[in-house]
Amino acid sequence: MGIRVSQVTKSFSGLRAVDDLSLDVDSGSLVALLGPSGCGKSTLLRMIAGLDVPDHGQIWIDGAEVTGRSVQERHVGFVFQHFALFKHRTVRQNIAFGLELQKWPKEKIRWRVEELLNLVQLQGYGSRYPSQLSGGQRQRVSLARALAVKPKVLLLDEPFSALDAKVRKELRTWLRGLHEEMQVTTVIVTHDQEEAMEVADKIVVMNKGHVEQIGSPVDIYDHPATPFVINFVGEVNLLTGGLAAQGQQDGQHDGDQEIFVRPHELELYAAPQAKSVPVIIRRVVHMGKDVHLELVLDDGQVLHAELTRAKVERTGTPLSIGTRLHVLPQATYSFN
Repeated sequence: MGIRVSQVTKSFSGLRAVDDLSLDVDSGSLVALLGPSGCGKSTLLRMIAGLDVPDHGQIWIDGAEVTGRSVQERHVGFVFQHFALFKHRTVRQNIAFGLELQKWPKEKIRWRVEELLNLVQLQGYGSRYPSQLSGGQRQRVSLARALAVKPKVLLLDEPFSALDAKVRKELRTWLRGLHEEMQVTTVIVTHDQEEAMEVADKIVVMNKGHVEQIGSPVDIYDHPATPFVINFVGEVNLLTGGLAAQGQQDGQHDGDQEIFVRPHELELYAAPQAKSVPVIIRRVVHMGKDVHLELVLDDGQVLHAELTRAKVERTGTPLSIGTRLHVLPQATYSFN
């Protein structure tokens, strides 16, 4: 077992940031803690690292209980959101910092630093200072420094959120490749659902200090366990009025349940279909390979639809503001 968290609770000023939470992270896996700001994900990560101490519960790393142990005794690597590099130290010196604290021989430090510069694709940058690097390069130095001491566990607290969208995407791909190469047990905190789904083997969706659902990216998206999960992971419409009533009449849902549908699960037709409902296009946004539509039903309900170019062609009519179409959900969700 890589990490085990058992019935952990942590409060600040009387408010529970993490509430009786249990979690297992398999050795060598990459797990994302996903949730909105204030849900407790960073607090949980800091307790695993030893930066915060739980009020109750136990934490194990690599089979050993570490609840009362210091950060240094846990053998973890921690990467912060804002790089936390030493400005007066070069890239080499930043990466070597933890090794110097552990009193590695100088020759071994030099060899390990060069190995890591190659690993994070910063060959030739060892003599530069952080101010001479881009944001993405600085975050790679942070990762190299965390990996230098060969940690049992790598912990990342929203490591890419301070970077622009293009660099974030590049680093997500790079991190996934790095993990597949090194197989270090890794936990990454993020509020970005796309980031979690792109890099993680397993996603832990958190809300108000609790775990809402644990599963693979496919499970979390296709089989959400709660209304919170379906609302937080991916876009969704909450159906009301005629469309909701239609779903209940089909026997798919109980009459008192909320009914949800993903935007890409809405089919649009130029002519009425069995059980379809008329809508008018209020907004059209072309996103390259997809078209996003804002639709208004006769009862005033607003729906958001996402159509591929193939689906647009199948409607058989131009998609412009004011066009009247007919909508039919292909798959819906409800929760007890």
